[in-house]
Amino acid sequence: MIIGVPKEIKDNENRVALTPAGAEELTGLGHQVIVESGAGRGSGILDEEYEIAGAELVATAADLYGAVEMILKVKEPLPCEYGYLRLGHILCTYLHLVAEPELTRALLERQVTAIAYETIQLANGSLPLLKPMSEVAGRMAVQVGAKYLEKIHGGRGVLLGGVPGVPAAEVVILGGGMVGSNAARIALGMGAHVTIVEKDPERLRYLSDIFHGNVTLVMSNRYNIERAVGYADLLIGAVLIPGSRSPLLVTEEMVMAMKPGSVIVDIDVDQGGCVETVDRRTTHSDPVYVKYDVLHYSVGNVAAAVPRTSTFALTNATLPYIIEIAEKGVRRAVLDNEALAKGVNAIAGNVVYRAIAEALGLPFTPLEEMWIGQ
Repeated sequence: MIIGVPKEIKDNENRVALTPAGAEELTGLGHQVIVESGAGRGSGILDEEYEIAGAELVATAADLYGAVEMILKVKEPLPCEYGYLRLGHILCTYLHLVAEPELTRALLERQVTAIAYETIQLANGSLPLLKPMSEVAGRMAVQVGAKYLEKIHGGRGVLLGGVPGVPAAEVVILGGGMVGSNAARIALGMGAHVTIVEKDPERLRYLSDIFHGNVTLVMSNRYNIERAVGYADLLIGAVLIPGSRSPLLVTEEMVMAMKPGSVIVDIDVDQGGCVETVDRRTTHSDPVYVKYDVLHYSVGNVAAAVPRTSTFALTNATLPYIIEIAEKGVRRAVLDNEALAKGVNAIAGNVVYRAIAEALGLPFTPLEEMWIGQ
């Protein structure tokens, strides 16, 4: 199979979808890997490293898209990239289509096979390709929040860990999954007082075990959310329903009642966000806006701030799936791997992921119907 790795063009998106080690694995299996020149530069990877690994370099995105069958990206294609997509392309990336109706239409019109890393799901419910970026994003959420709590950045002027005789900051995390638990770990390490709001009783028991009583754990309901948001210095949105819009947990009225200079970091923004006042995605170039005297950080690709770490973690997770598709072809790979099948969001002009179809008001076609008789 001919596999292409274009350069990411989203604002300050310095990750790349494949490391030289990944390229070497694929070329060693007899596949052709084409990389757009400069694709790895933001992650500290030189073109020469890809060449040594057996990859071919091309000068432009147009050259790359025109030559390949499978496209490996980190973030969803932007409108200026839609024209490169065509029938026969297999696109593997983080897509978050519930918040991208225009992109969804483009994928359907061009009959691209779209595989979303964030909806590949194992039988136990875990999301193996979202996990590494969730680990990064959860840890980054606290790092970013601590920065914007500084007075020079518009915050309350609060140190997360406090000092002897001065209370630590209150960090409230909505969701105790991969993002939330990683955020809690870093916030605790910085000395903050941490509250996790979670709806799953079994997850609450697990969090109680791993944090040994050092985190305040509360059941997710409107009463508890309103109370926790009211005392938060840093509020982190860490809720995810695979392939679906994030539930709206924090209302505008709750935000209005927050302390002036407090900070919201909504990691859920790619799926629509769980805070009502998070009404836009920001960028690394312009990451924060203020509403009701509360700083809102809603960067959709927060992990891009540490691209080298994120790039290597991403390839570690995605490469087994990429190899399976390359070796078997997409149809056989999907039929053989139920987790991978859940990653297919669109194929042959059809939406095959129910939550996306329902969120965007589009017809839904079960994936298995697409290959009947083939």
